[in-house]
Amino acid sequence: MLNRPLLGLLAGALLGVLDGLSALVSSPEVSSEIGGIVVGSAGKGLVAGVIVGLIARKLSSSKWSTLIGVVVASIVTFPIAHMNAQHYGRPDYYWKIMLPGALVGAIVGYVVMRYGKAPQPRAA
Repeated sequence: MLNRPLLGLLAGALLGVLDGLSALVSSPEVSSEIGGIVVGSAGKGLVAGVIVGLIARKLSSSKWSTLIGVVVASIVTFPIAHMNAQHYGRPDYYWKIMLPGALVGAIVGYVVMRYGKAPQPRAA
Protein backbone atom coordinates (compact mmCIF):
# COMPACT_ATOMS: atom_id res chain seq x y z
CA MET A 1 0.00 0.00 0.00
CA LEU A 2 1.43 3.40 -1.01
CA ASN A 3 1.52 6.45 1.22
CA ARG A 4 -1.04 9.13 0.38
CA PRO A 5 1.24 11.72 -1.28
CA LEU A 6 2.85 9.11 -3.55
CA LEU A 7 -0.52 7.62 -4.43
CA GLY A 8 -1.82 11.13 -5.13
CA LEU A 9 1.12 11.78 -7.43
CA LEU A 10 0.56 8.57 -9.40
CA ALA A 11 -3.23 8.82 -9.55
CA GLY A 12 -3.09 12.52 -10.46
CA ALA A 13 -0.61 11.95 -13.28
CA LEU A 14 -2.53 8.98 -14.70
CA LEU A 15 -5.90 10.71 -14.51
CA GLY A 16 -4.30 13.88 -15.89
CA VAL A 17 -3.26 11.95 -19.00
CA LEU A 18 -6.85 10.75 -19.44
CA ASP A 19 -8.07 14.32 -18.86
CA GLY A 20 -5.74 15.55 -21.60
CA LEU A 21 -6.86 12.85 -23.99
CA SER A 22 -10.47 13.88 -23.42
CA ALA A 23 -9.66 17.04 -25.41
CA LEU A 24 -9.83 14.89 -28.54
CA VAL A 25 -13.52 14.34 -27.83
CA SER A 26 -14.52 17.73 -26.41
CA SER A 27 -12.44 19.91 -28.74
CA PRO A 28 -11.30 18.01 -31.83
CA GLU A 29 -9.98 21.27 -33.33
CA VAL A 30 -6.99 21.09 -30.96
CA SER A 31 -5.96 17.59 -32.06
CA SER A 32 -2.74 18.94 -33.57
CA GLU A 33 -1.70 20.08 -30.08
CA ILE A 34 -2.69 16.91 -28.20
CA GLY A 35 0.86 16.03 -27.12
CA GLY A 36 1.28 19.32 -25.23
CA ILE A 37 -2.24 19.07 -23.83
CA VAL A 38 -1.62 15.57 -22.46
CA VAL A 39 1.74 16.55 -20.92
CA GLY A 40 0.23 19.71 -19.41
CA SER A 41 -2.78 17.84 -18.02
CA ALA A 42 -0.53 15.15 -16.56
CA GLY A 43 1.53 17.90 -14.91
CA LYS A 44 -1.60 19.54 -13.48
CA GLY A 45 -2.81 16.20 -12.16
CA LEU A 46 0.60 15.41 -10.69
CA VAL A 47 0.80 18.72 -8.81
CA ALA A 48 -2.78 18.53 -7.59
CA GLY A 49 -2.32 14.87 -6.59
CA VAL A 50 0.74 15.56 -4.46
CA ILE A 51 -0.95 18.51 -2.74
CA VAL A 52 -4.11 16.50 -2.07
CA GLY A 53 -2.03 13.55 -0.82
CA LEU A 54 -0.10 15.79 1.58
CA ILE A 55 -3.28 17.34 2.94
CA ALA A 56 -5.01 13.94 3.14
CA ARG A 57 -2.34 12.73 5.58
CA LYS A 58 -4.07 14.90 8.19
CA LEU A 59 -7.63 13.81 7.33
CA SER A 60 -9.78 10.84 8.14
CA SER A 61 -12.81 11.62 5.97
CA SER A 62 -13.24 10.72 2.31
CA LYS A 63 -15.80 13.51 1.98
CA TRP A 64 -13.27 16.14 3.01
CA SER A 65 -10.47 14.74 0.90
CA THR A 66 -12.76 14.61 -2.15
CA LEU A 67 -13.82 18.22 -1.58
CA ILE A 68 -10.21 19.29 -1.09
CA GLY A 69 -9.31 17.43 -4.28
CA VAL A 70 -11.91 19.42 -6.22
CA VAL A 71 -10.74 22.73 -4.74
CA VAL A 72 -7.02 22.09 -5.28
CA ALA A 73 -7.50 20.78 -8.82
CA SER A 74 -9.74 23.75 -9.66
CA ILE A 75 -7.13 26.20 -8.39
CA VAL A 76 -4.38 24.47 -10.39
CA THR A 77 -6.60 24.23 -13.49
CA PHE A 78 -8.07 27.74 -13.52
CA PRO A 79 -5.04 29.60 -14.95
CA ILE A 80 -4.76 27.11 -17.80
CA ALA A 81 -8.50 27.34 -18.54
CA HIS A 82 -8.34 31.14 -18.50
CA MET A 83 -5.28 31.25 -20.75
CA ASN A 84 -6.82 28.88 -23.30
CA ALA A 85 -10.20 30.61 -23.31
CA GLN A 86 -8.46 33.93 -23.98
CA HIS A 87 -6.06 32.48 -26.57
CA TYR A 88 -8.76 30.77 -28.61
CA GLY A 89 -11.47 33.37 -27.90
CA ARG A 90 -13.82 30.61 -26.78
CA PRO A 91 -15.43 31.04 -23.34
CA ASP A 92 -16.73 27.45 -23.51
CA TYR A 93 -13.13 26.32 -22.98
CA TYR A 94 -13.52 27.24 -19.30
CA TRP A 95 -16.04 24.41 -18.90
CA LYS A 96 -14.18 22.03 -21.19
CA ILE A 97 -11.06 22.41 -19.07
CA MET A 98 -12.38 23.14 -15.56
CA LEU A 99 -14.95 20.33 -15.31
CA PRO A 100 -12.61 17.45 -16.19
CA GLY A 101 -9.91 19.03 -14.00
CA ALA A 102 -12.27 19.20 -11.02
CA LEU A 103 -13.37 15.61 -11.67
CA VAL A 104 -9.73 14.49 -11.62
CA GLY A 105 -9.33 16.25 -8.25
CA ALA A 106 -12.43 14.57 -6.83
CA ILE A 107 -11.28 11.12 -7.91
CA VAL A 108 -7.74 11.68 -6.62
CA GLY A 109 -9.11 12.93 -3.28
CA TYR A 110 -11.22 9.82 -2.91
CA VAL A 111 -8.50 7.42 -4.06
CA VAL A 112 -5.84 8.73 -1.66
CA MET A 113 -8.18 8.34 1.32
CA ARG A 114 -9.58 4.98 0.30
CA TYR A 115 -6.40 3.28 -0.86
CA GLY A 116 -3.54 5.34 0.54
CA LYS A 117 -1.65 4.30 3.65
CA ALA A 118 -2.34 6.57 6.58
CA PRO A 119 0.73 7.87 8.41
CA GLN A 120 1.75 5.76 11.38
CA PRO A 121 2.10 7.41 14.79
CA ARG A 122 5.71 7.82 15.84
CA ALA A 123 6.97 5.59 18.60
CA ALA A 124 8.31 7.45 21.60
